[in-house]
Amino acid sequence: MARHNGLDTPRSKGRTLRPNYDPETFGRLSESFARFLGTARFLVYMTVFVATWVIWNTVAPTNMRWDDYPFIFLTLILSLQASYAAPLILLAQNRQADRDRIQSNEDRGQNERNIADTEYLTRELASLRSALGDVATRDFMRSELSDLVEELEKKLSAQPKPNTD
Repeated sequence: MARHNGLDTPRSKGRTLRPNYDPETFGRLSESFARFLGTARFLVYMTVFVATWVIWNTVAPTNMRWDDYPFIFLTLILSLQASYAAPLILLAQNRQADRDRIQSNEDRGQNERNIADTEYLTRELASLRSALGDVATRDFMRSELSDLVEELEKKLSAQPKPNTD
């Protein structure tokens, strides 16, 4: 019996020369790197690094210098760092924009549910007010009963009293 590979069986993962990476992990890494680039600690580290580089390559003995003035190698390193930093920062911004869009959609949905709930409660309150208009209150019943008592007293006092002789 020959076995065939159809759509119902998953493909086995073959070897490939392309690097395999997890986009989510790479995105988290780029965000943490972008956050670090925006800190005072990074500025202090870069300032110390550049100052040390410049001072060493200026005052050190000639045979111990590796990058004489105009510090071409330092410029190359800083350009390389900037060329990687910019896309990583953009990637982090895109991920933040995606999160903001999702949060905005969730907020919009929550607001719509809140509005629907408020409208429902408003209709219920209106129906309760309408129903209360049909219900006799205690004060209304007292006034009606006192009117009936007064009316009965008038009728009783207006009737002739029977003779008991």
